[in-house]
Amino acid sequence: MRKILFGVVITLIVLFTFKYCGDKREDKITLQESSALIQEQISNVGKLVVTEGHFSDVFNYKNSKEIFGDYFTSEKKALVVVNADVTIAYDLSKIDFEIDEANKTLTILNIPEEEIKISPDFEYYDIQADFLNPFEAKDYNDIKAKVKISLQKKIEASDLKKNAKNRLVSELSKFYILTNSLGWTLQYNNQPINTRESLDGLKL
Repeated sequence: MRKILFGVVITLIVLFTFKYCGDKREDKITLQESSALIQEQISNVGKLVVTEGHFSDVFNYKNSKEIFGDYFTSEKKALVVVNADVTIAYDLSKIDFEIDEANKTLTILNIPEEEIKISPDFEYYDIQADFLNPFEAKDYNDIKAKVKISLQKKIEASDLKKNAKNRLVSELSKFYILTNSLGWTLQYNNQPINTRESLDGLKL
């Protein structure tokens, strides 16, 4: 009778051991699959054009050149109309992240800065110059440089960057939904993201 009971106990121990090892193996496979899915989703994200804008402006360009000292001044000028398309994008494929499988945590370490692309179209009117002070390539380059500075100031004063951040946060919320559905935790700079709304307060 004792041999039978001993045999039953040994059999149960062996069965429980196999079941425990099987469950652990399944958990590990599930963890690896989740980790691979998260990495794939992040890697698949490319450049995100989050917002577009259009600016128009008129510039008066003037340049004076002294001839023979202070005796004679030659002036050239032009009226420049600028129409510029502006796009703000984030290359999310450059996101730095870290996956901690043991603690089921995805940590976003760094988000690349926005990429601002300005595509201006120049139209020149009423160009006035003379033989002693003609329009040259340098003048056109100076105009383009001044226009670029002016447009950058307009972009900073507009809502384009704010709108771009809102769109970026909306895209990052997909990572939160993915990690949350898999039972993982999303972090940014070691700050846990527990709700969709907490993404809005991130300092990007």
